[in-house]
This record gives sequence, C-alpha cells and structure tokens, in this order.
Amino acid sequence: MAPNKQNIPVFILAGGFGTRMSDDASQLPKPMTEIGQTPILIHLMRWYYAHGFNDFVICVGYRSWYIKEYFLNYGFRKNSLTVDHRNEAVAKTLSLNQEQERWRVTLIETGVSSMTGSRLAQALDAFGASEKFDQFALTYGDGLCDVNLDDELTFHLQHGKIGTVLGVTPASRFGELKVKENQVEGFLEKPTLKKSLISGGFFFFKKEFREFLDKKPSCVLEDVPLSSLARENQLMTYKHTGFWQCMDTPRDRTLLQKIWDSGQ
Repeated sequence: MAPNKQNIPVFILAGGFGTRMSDDASQLPKPMTEIGQTPILIHLMRWYYAHGFNDFVICVGYRSWYIKEYFLNYGFRKNSLTVDHRNEAVAKTLSLNQEQERWRVTLIETGVSSMTGSRLAQALDAFGASEKFDQFALTYGDGLCDVNLDDELTFHLQHGKIGTVLGVTPASRFGELKVKENQVEGFLEKPTLKKSLISGGFFFFKKEFREFLDKKPSCVLEDVPLSSLARENQLMTYKHTGFWQCMDTPRDRTLLQKIWDSGQ
C-alpha cells in the first residue's frame, strides 16, 4: 500500500546561479532549462506528482521572476485561451484541451546568493508559519531520476530517523579499459561506478531537521547540516540502481535531450 502523501510538501532548491551551464549572464535560472520544450523543473515536479505529491515549495533566488512568471501563466500554456479587451483586460482558459495538474506551488524568495542550507531554512520557516506538516521531501531543481518515491517514503517512515537520502551509483565520464596482464580485452563506454555511492538528492526529512540548519547565507546543506545529522546516526540512505542524471553542464543537458528524443 502506498504511503499517505497528505501534508508532505516537496521543497525544491531552485535559486542558484547555474554558472557551469553557460557563460551567458542573461541565462534563465538553471531549473528552467528545457528538455523536450519543458523546463527540467516541471519534469521533476511531474515525477513527484505521479506518485501522489501535490504540494510544492520552490526556493527561488537568481532571476526568480522567470520561474514565477512561468507558474502564473501555467494554465494557459497548453490550453486554449481567450483574451477579451472589450471591457476589461480578462484572460481565461477555454474548456478545450485541458492539461492542468492539480497541484499547489508556493515560490519563496530565499536570496540571490544564499547557499542550499540557508534556502531550505528560510523556506521551512516561511512555509511552516502557516502550514502544519511533520515530514517533508527535498530535492534539487536540476536532477531527474526514476526512483519509486512510494518505496523510498515507506523506507523513511519505517526506520524512524530524521533523514533519508537517495544513494545512487554515478556513471563514469570516461570509458573503462578491461585489462589482463597489459592486454586490453575490452572497452566499456562510460560504465556505472558500481563501488561508488553518491547523494542523488531526493531526500525525506522529519521537520525537526530544521534544527540543523542556519539561515546565514553561507549555510551549505551538504556540509554541516547533513554531516551533523550523520554523526548523530540520524541519516539513512535509500539505495537506487535505476536511472539518475543531474544537469550540471551543457554536456548533461545534451544527454538528457538525447534521452528525451529517443523516447526513453
């Protein structure tokens, strides 16, 4: 049985500069980079939505207006539209071709230069001031994965500790030689590093994780907060061996676009 998603908001870190994606100072926020004509942020949200999550809190900063504008106009993007200026400026969707997720999206300003831990602390305080929740999900706005979120959430709730992080095995950026006594027996093109395990994002936390965070702009989620949680034996990992891909560079975006184009 799938766990209950009610009152489990999904926080998404989407406020960084994305400097490794481009040298163009006028670029969009990285989570708005499109894969298959849809921002990677929307692909990410739709994966959570497909698992029953419908309450999203997006921590914005750099060029936040582009993300806000996208959601302000979200209902008009694929639906038919009437704009009537005869009396007042009124725009409304028609009842044709409706493609609208039934989700709530809260966008919280967390500063242009804030680091990940600071963004989360600010968003938890702002959102928690009006909403009650005991558990929450957290991920980055630039990575995609096919993890079964029902299974990960069940694992998180059953072990009872404060945090769960998705552990993934990354693919090597380079080909691997299969060698025996200096004789090359084969060549593997960018194999999975099976002995390595890295954080893939896609966290679940009890709300008390807020105590490990600091609002100071220099607070990095992956530094003191998670390290302290681990030292207190309050952080578990849910291992995932399926698809996972971040989008740190133009090369990563090209790879994701090829996957989309292939129909995979």
